[in-house]
Amino acid sequence: MKTKHGLPKDVIFCKRCLMSNQRPSSSPEFRKTSSKIKTAGFADDGICDACHYYDFKKSLDWDDRERQLKELCDRYRRNDGRYDVIVPGSGGKDSIAVSHVLKYQYNMNPLTVTWAPHMYTDVGWRNLQNWLMAGFDNVLVSPNPKIHSIMTRLAFENLVNPFQPFIIGQRSIAPRVALQYDVPFIMYGENQAEAHNSFDENLSPLMNSEHFTRESVDDPLFFGGVPMQELPEHGIPLNEINPYLPLLREDFDKKNVEVHYMSYYMNWSPQANYYYAKEHANFESNPDGRSEGTYSKYSSLDDKLDGQHYYTMYVKFGQGRAMNDANRDIRDGFIDREEGLALLKKYDGEFPKKYFPEVLAYMGITEERYWDVLDSARSPHLWDKKNGEWTMLRPTE
Repeated sequence: MKTKHGLPKDVIFCKRCLMSNQRPSSSPEFRKTSSKIKTAGFADDGICDACHYYDFKKSLDWDDRERQLKELCDRYRRNDGRYDVIVPGSGGKDSIAVSHVLKYQYNMNPLTVTWAPHMYTDVGWRNLQNWLMAGFDNVLVSPNPKIHSIMTRLAFENLVNPFQPFIIGQRSIAPRVALQYDVPFIMYGENQAEAHNSFDENLSPLMNSEHFTRESVDDPLFFGGVPMQELPEHGIPLNEINPYLPLLREDFDKKNVEVHYMSYYMNWSPQANYYYAKEHANFESNPDGRSEGTYSKYSSLDDKLDGQHYYTMYVKFGQGRAMNDANRDIRDGFIDREEGLALLKKYDGEFPKKYFPEVLAYMGITEERYWDVLDSARSPHLWDKKNGEWTMLRPTE
């Protein structure tokens, strides 16, 4: 059977969590010429790399990791009023926790940086303000909404990935601001490798600069699956894409900017970050009680397209928002696999209808076009259509 999106034909589920080998791994979005992806790894024992890394974390000396963090901060701390660390984020629980810990526990002077969402939710905007009111300067970069909406439509229609333009900007904005403000230290939150990339990617505290740089101006770049040179044909003049362009690696390396992950230095826990942010910055959870497509209430709240991000992943890879949350909670020991499976069956694949009319208007497409694109992305090894209804293979062990 032929699969789509470069996915492996044989579906394997982790014996410990609910992760499958269909899970996409992180990659430099601006280099992608198609929707093909690298998928999550599994060991010979049938357990995914993310679960094995969680076992590895139990053996780590977190006191020593804290010592390393103190030494890192001592190396970059400034006493002349200038910013000494860039913390990118949306004002969600994780960026609040990282910036607050650096400022109030390690005496750093962070500049927070935000790449604006497609369309702010009310709670997302309030949380951004709550973050800043906790004592932070912020640079909010809002890309041209006309251009951003076209890029979003292209990414949805060509890659079934409406979040691609946001991801590109989110990854590059902190390094850009670091160069502009002469700040040689950037601290991100979680290394994505903890959740679904290869085990080895967790072993360094540093982010690979290939995620936001290119070798030369001649490197081919793609936005929404479209070669950069062809963007004018879609209503995007080339002089309008500066916020999305990756930095030149040589220019970035000359400044000796270090880009670190806080999850290397602290025993990362999204739930702990939620309670920390709630206590120290009045962070608000989802006022609806939970987010569409899952049972949790405190992640990815700021963008009206958040639900579409997870739903398109569910259609393409068979893994949605509830599975993402359940995998994490299983590894953290909050639920067992049986409970996670029950939550997955109840919530994964729930359609995000709350902002759906606004999402269609933002991308400038009809509902009929939306479903044509989505249904064409269903891989036959994951989906089957019977009596006009789509059904999907799920873990049953």
